[in-house]
Amino acid sequence: MTNALELDALWDEFHRVVNMTSQELSAWLRTRDAGEDTDPLPDQAGSPTGRHVLAILQKRRTDLTDDDIRVMYKVVETVQAQRQEQGAAVTADDTRRRHRLMTLGHDPLKAG
Repeated sequence: MTNALELDALWDEFHRVVNMTSQELSAWLRTRDAGEDTDPLPDQAGSPTGRHVLAILQKRRTDLTDDDIRVMYKVVETVQAQRQEQGAAVTADDTRRRHRLMTLGHDPLKAG
């Protein structure tokens, strides 16, 4: 279990790393999963982790579950590892990497 200070730090870091709004992430997940002939149902679009990140963005800190906290740690670690591995600078040409990070709510081309 995470104590209050750790949870505060994780909450802040998660919201710093996840730099897309819930509306932006929701639209991205739907766009990413849209096929030529069909669109996914809004609550079924995207990867399970992407949908979980979206759900966390729509919660208050006091409503987090242990599973939410686990996903928050995973997202923070994944984004930080990606940024260290390939450097902080991502270009528009690095589409695959950018799209993978956007599925977690992090747009590397977004300022801030």
